[in-house]
Amino acid sequence: MVATEAQFTGSDQQSGVTVSPIKLAHVVFKTSRFREMIDWYRLVLNGTMAFADEGIAFLAYDDEHHRIAFINVPGLGEQVGKLAGVHHVAFTYATLEQLLDNHARLAERGIKPAWSVNHGPTTSLYYADPDGNHLEFQVDNYETVEEAGKFFFTDAFATNPIGVDFDPVELRRRLKAGEDEDQLKQRPASGQRGVDSIPLR
Repeated sequence: MVATEAQFTGSDQQSGVTVSPIKLAHVVFKTSRFREMIDWYRLVLNGTMAFADEGIAFLAYDDEHHRIAFINVPGLGEQVGKLAGVHHVAFTYATLEQLLDNHARLAERGIKPAWSVNHGPTTSLYYADPDGNHLEFQVDNYETVEEAGKFFFTDAFATNPIGVDFDPVELRRRLKAGEDEDQLKQRPASGQRGVDSIPLR
């Protein structure tokens, strides 16, 4: 069943009462790879340590006092497939150039994405951290939230709600050669594609 825009325009708010939070503040990971996770996230997010001891660490990368935290829990088992849980956490970059320059920076250090895909509303790179959690680094493909939201209700999205894979090295080459960023962010036409094609666990 394909959802319609009208199904998502209702509100659960009572008159005069605000029930929505103002922002997503932080994400916390429990890990037995405490130091490795801290080092990896500092690198990929270009972050700084707000606080760390042997049991807990807080990482910042913008004006929030911390965005990522880690709790050291020795002896945790490895992640296994076919269990419910968080699929990924997403971070937005201001421009396609910043997204692709960060890709090049990480690739030089041996960190490469598990998946590169233009979803339509975003151009996205997915990375796996040392514990196997996935991060999405994305750039918005439209100027406004309203424009991006409309894409969800197009025939193109109904046919392919997953996206079209791309080569970030080639996309960066084209961008640096002077091709228009807005044009490069437009999702190419595609055939049908379902969730079973997502190459992440």
